[in-house]
Amino acid sequence: MAAAAAGEPRGCGCHIVAVPFPGRGHVNAMMNLSRLLAARGAAVTFVVTEEWLGLLRSSSSSTAAEPAGIRMRTIPNVIPSEHGRANDHSGFLDAVATKMEEPFERLLDGLEGAPPAALVADAYVSWAVGVGNRRGVPVWSLFPMAAAFFSAYYHFDRLPAWLTDTDDEHATDSGGTVGNSDQRLGHYIDEQASGSIRLSDLEPLVHNKRAVKYVLETISGVRNAQCLLFSTMYELEISVIDSLRSLLACPVFPIGPCVPYMTLEDLHTMSNGEVSSQSDCFSWLDSQPVNSVLYVSLGSFVSVSASQLDEIALGLAASEVRFLWILREKTPQVQQLIANTDKGMILPWCEQLKVLCHRSVGGFLTHCGMNSTLESVFAGVPMLALPLFFDQPIDGRLIVEEWKIGRNLRDCANKDGLIGREDIARAAKRLMSSDEMETKALRRRALMWKEASRRAVNMGGSSYQNLSLLMEMVCTSE
Repeated sequence: MAAAAAGEPRGCGCHIVAVPFPGRGHVNAMMNLSRLLAARGAAVTFVVTEEWLGLLRSSSSSTAAEPAGIRMRTIPNVIPSEHGRANDHSGFLDAVATKMEEPFERLLDGLEGAPPAALVADAYVSWAVGVGNRRGVPVWSLFPMAAAFFSAYYHFDRLPAWLTDTDDEHATDSGGTVGNSDQRLGHYIDEQASGSIRLSDLEPLVHNKRAVKYVLETISGVRNAQCLLFSTMYELEISVIDSLRSLLACPVFPIGPCVPYMTLEDLHTMSNGEVSSQSDCFSWLDSQPVNSVLYVSLGSFVSVSASQLDEIALGLAASEVRFLWILREKTPQVQQLIANTDKGMILPWCEQLKVLCHRSVGGFLTHCGMNSTLESVFAGVPMLALPLFFDQPIDGRLIVEEWKIGRNLRDCANKDGLIGREDIARAAKRLMSSDEMETKALRRRALMWKEASRRAVNMGGSSYQNLSLLMEMVCTSE
């Protein structure tokens, strides 16, 4: 099993300091990487704010305060709270960029034990590269989004003015006409590497000046890192990773799918009820037929509007499919759905990868965040793509058109961007149908990607070998 193979040869016992960007998806990706490094023998110090340490401990199903081989250390809460940060995203980004560096350096100065042999920092914490360079400590920059997203913004200066000029909505392209947002990205950058990505997949992010500035600063910071890591796996984005390797001076290592597969050792116990007794969620899943449950989760940061939430609830009800919906805030329509259905369950949180790997789960209605996307690939579960913001439209395009393991709900949106209950019901029924030929093809391809992801992380696989190279680099640099 992948989880067992990942921890096989032990490393040199070197000390690695990990610092994630303070957001749920980023923290999760960095923790998954830290587990892998610890399994290879590294002593990992994982640095978060005091608030984030509390969030991690409150959401962990483990009784251990810290994962094996990882010690948690904190800096003060110098940034806005995770709760409600979407209300002032620009202010949050500014705080991460300007407030965290000084207390992080103080923490490094006071760490007991061996000095760090390397810093592994989220690429969106770009100041960490400067910290490492000043101290003579190599920095591995982890980019927890698709390599295709990185490539698009690496080539941002090649994109047409009508797309990137946020001051003039009527800006024209070089031909003097209003641009076509359905045009493929490959028209402006490496066509082979950009694949099916369209200019429309960069919207609305390109019209958010502050967010774009932050992304471009992140890309620029990576150029000074000693290594670039991707949470994806090579097989998922071969062309774009090959292209980036030819462009960047530092080594590029995809080490994914960077998901918590190392915590799945007890997955086999689900069939005999040992895990079921600990959770209503798994007890309910155990009682459902194979591939019959649609798992629904739209992320923890940017959520859909209340009206869209209602349409999803009404659509699920009309579809009559079984569903497990992870949702923290419930509208009246959702409350009514809970009261009127015996085919679904709504919970505020679950161990997502374990749920996706459960035999009864046959589909995933997702916001297409990279962590969720990679977990679905690892579990072999086809998706209904409902991308919301930032990198998610690109992920949705990869899911549907590159990897061919899902359908895009955004294609059903009306002029106001709302996806109606009828379209949601129809899509859910089709995805969960055991008879439809297109669904059978999606499932076959999803299982192929599942096997590819297991091969990548098992001994001898592409991601396994990349992690081995990383450990060799840090051991020989000590």
